[in-house]
Amino acid sequence: MTRAMILCAGLSERLGPLSRELPKPLLPVCGVPIVRYNIELLVRYGIRDIVINLHHHGELISGALGDGDEFGARIQYTRESFPLGTGGGLKHALPLLDPHGDDAPFISVNGKLIFDLDIDALLAAHERDPEALGTLAVRRDPAAQDWGALKVREEGGLTRVRDVFGGGEHMFCGVHVTRPSVVRRLPDGESCMIRQGYLPWLRAGEPVGAYVEADAAYFAEHSTPARYFKSNLALLRGASVRYPPEPIARVDATAHIANTALLYHPVDIGRRAFIGEGAVVGPDAVIGDHAVVEENTTVARSVVWRGGRVSTPVDGAIVTPRQIVPVGEP
Repeated sequence: MTRAMILCAGLSERLGPLSRELPKPLLPVCGVPIVRYNIELLVRYGIRDIVINLHHHGELISGALGDGDEFGARIQYTRESFPLGTGGGLKHALPLLDPHGDDAPFISVNGKLIFDLDIDALLAAHERDPEALGTLAVRRDPAAQDWGALKVREEGGLTRVRDVFGGGEHMFCGVHVTRPSVVRRLPDGESCMIRQGYLPWLRAGEPVGAYVEADAAYFAEHSTPARYFKSNLALLRGASVRYPPEPIARVDATAHIANTALLYHPVDIGRRAFIGEGAVVGPDAVIGDHAVVEENTTVARSVVWRGGRVSTPVDGAIVTPRQIVPVGEP
């Protein structure tokens, strides 16, 4: 039985004022928290035992997800008094990831991502390469240098990483398969799985595998308001993920749309949202659950969070219950 860990203990510092309201994994993308996309994907591939680490606004994450039963998962949590990083967080969670001491491979997923990944293919790639310390999900990207480029090449029918930050054409997608015995090699305390793990191991001549996802597969990282905004609009405009937790670009049946309101698609309007008389919503507008667009108000190219209220025209903004964050061009 494969287990998974979703890394959710980051500080969300680059989100600026948004981070004061929600941790990054709970940012709503087309009305659904980012972490729900990850849980849905894992569950659809039969991975139901999930560990989530918590720090910044951790109580909000555990409160939103509970024990996972609602999503067909069994979720357990680890809590970090300070962020332990992508490696230290895994090492801290090993009692939950390896409860029987059988050193079974597990999947690690960065909780700030939405991706369209064939998890069966990733696991199969790792199984074909038993010598590899881990198998990284990678994709070819023209901006690979901005993310930390990887050199990847085929060796005897196996695809492996040859160098990290080495000027290659691929980027790491924040998802990998490894074993508890490998994670135990990391230093105690805070550590990065790449910088203190895979990179020095590669340079010592140890093998690290790679699974190359299709170039067209959806991938979005949400560390800044602009990236978060862009991801909402991309999915709203038809970018595909194979297992969205809820339908995208829908008008929920419980939403109140006034007779004189106008909708210009694509829009996504959530549960019990209220669109007042003479309001104009869209194109490219996400209106969250219980959000209100007051009468004679225009909302375009904007994301309104659950419970947000729009009383003046907005275009190119993120609207929360507490503030409006201008974003401009996606």
